[in-house]
Amino acid sequence: MEHGNWLLGPLIYLAAAVLAVPLARLLGLGAIIGYLVAGIAIGPWGLALVTDAQQILSFAEFGVVLMLFLVGLELEPRRLWSLRGPIFGWGSVQLFGSAALLFGAALLAGVGWPLALVGAFGLALSSTAIGLSVLAERNLMATSSGRSVLAVALLQDVAAIPILALVPLLAISGAHAEGGWTGVAKAVGVIAAIVLGGRLLLRPALRWIAGSKTPEIFTAASLLLVVATAALMQSVGLSMALGAFLAGVLLAESEYRRELETDIEPFKGLLLGLFFIAVGMAIDFGVVLQHPLLIGLIVAGFLVVKAAVLWAMAALMPLPLQERPVFVILLAQGGEFGFVVFQSAAGAQVIAPAAASLLIAAIAISMLLTPLLLVAVDRWWIARFARGRRSDMPELSEPQSAPVIIAGLGRYGQIVARMLYVNGITPTVLDHDAEQIESMRKFGWRVFYGDATRLDLLRTAGAAKARVLVLAIDDVEQSLKVARLVLEHFPQLAIVARARNVQHYLRLREIGVRLIERETLDSSLMSARSTLELLGWQPHHARGLAMRFRRHTIRQIEEMLPHMRDEARFIAMAKAGRQQLEELFAQERDHPRQGRREGWSDEPPTPPASP
Repeated sequence: MEHGNWLLGPLIYLAAAVLAVPLARLLGLGAIIGYLVAGIAIGPWGLALVTDAQQILSFAEFGVVLMLFLVGLELEPRRLWSLRGPIFGWGSVQLFGSAALLFGAALLAGVGWPLALVGAFGLALSSTAIGLSVLAERNLMATSSGRSVLAVALLQDVAAIPILALVPLLAISGAHAEGGWTGVAKAVGVIAAIVLGGRLLLRPALRWIAGSKTPEIFTAASLLLVVATAALMQSVGLSMALGAFLAGVLLAESEYRRELETDIEPFKGLLLGLFFIAVGMAIDFGVVLQHPLLIGLIVAGFLVVKAAVLWAMAALMPLPLQERPVFVILLAQGGEFGFVVFQSAAGAQVIAPAAASLLIAAIAISMLLTPLLLVAVDRWWIARFARGRRSDMPELSEPQSAPVIIAGLGRYGQIVARMLYVNGITPTVLDHDAEQIESMRKFGWRVFYGDATRLDLLRTAGAAKARVLVLAIDDVEQSLKVARLVLEHFPQLAIVARARNVQHYLRLREIGVRLIERETLDSSLMSARSTLELLGWQPHHARGLAMRFRRHTIRQIEEMLPHMRDEARFIAMAKAGRQQLEELFAQERDHPRQGRREGWSDEPPTPPASP
């Protein structure tokens, strides 16, 4: 590719992504496989539109850095500390257990011990980018398997420090060995500096920048924070992503947490996509074609060894049976940090360049196979597991005629059902979780086993004659599928839906559902009212503020609905709405007697006590 025209590169990458990713989604393969295929198509072994894959891979790695920063923002220091056991316990079991088995297998195959040792540790690492992206895409981060994947990935990022320090110590000439452990000491010092500096400086600096009331400068400051932390870590040979994660954790309790998330998210998505494109481009099919059997044995060998270790871990942790395949597949693959380990080892003459090329190709192929293995798991394991669960409990077979159908008897559906029962209404309750049904039946609930996404079962449940369907299913995609079925086949059936978050709310509204409640909105507002009252606000005034906040929030979401596909416009409207609400409440604080219009009291609201 000619580099004189700087627009040509972005044009190629964006066009490849826009064509490949929607097509992969349409085929049910997921966005990651779309990015990887796009990279193969435009890379040296495809159309050869881009030839320097390594250069773009180094740049696109910043997408992984931004992703780890956002993950850190979701983990307060107390929560991270609570994960210390899984991180250093199970994370160490995975890394050292896999490395030991791979090292032993390589020695038995006649491989020299330096290559066997470097190869074992490099292949034992997993792809943080693919693992956390899949968890986010499938909304699995909050599950036990999601937390376990995160814990192991964090340990691997920490372990990258001594692994890279080990490589020069194995150099054939020994010339590069000097200063290996000095680098480790520097690394520990930099981490300590980031933690202490973050505690003392980050919040005051962000507060000062936010005081300028210039949104684009705050965005620039957000990016500067991540770039500076990553650069500092890289200067001492550490993982840039680990530094960004630490910065995120330090700001997880900050009042600017949501603002930082909003500013960073668009950059993270684009750069992470570019990273996967670069991985696809980096696959050296020349090496694969020269040694297809050897590459196949390496890929199959380390995937099987790591999968065996991970499956044993999943059984001991213990993880639910249906979550174990995703946990195993996401951590069995090779990782992007393996590229760095093998390139470093080749540069230090610990391993031959040809061996490094073989191992790098094996990692890239394993990353390419991971989304395909997940698709196979979805279509075989999950379906088989669901069939197994269905065989344990008979489905609803007798026609029902209740006026209300409740789909989903989790914590949300239970409250709705109880309210109906105490008012003399007996609903038809459906749930597809056999364990949940068995548990609820012990408490006297009348619950039927059945999948509400099936049209025939909805008919059996009495959807043709019922008046209201309460849609309380946890899974977002299943919830949307049920809503579409009801709107198409039972137009007389009013839907009262529960939305897990704003995105779920908007998607339900987009397909035509009108009566929607976000599951955490009212409970959060009740907690906010209690907080205001404890700080000195009168109860009636706190209630009025909460009611106005609720009305404003719902009205703002409705106004944002037409722009939900335009991310930039959507984010801009969200920021503008938040600022508008803050200004309105600030005006009321400045002119408290305007609160009389609420009709609660002739007295002005009592101001909070001074801290």
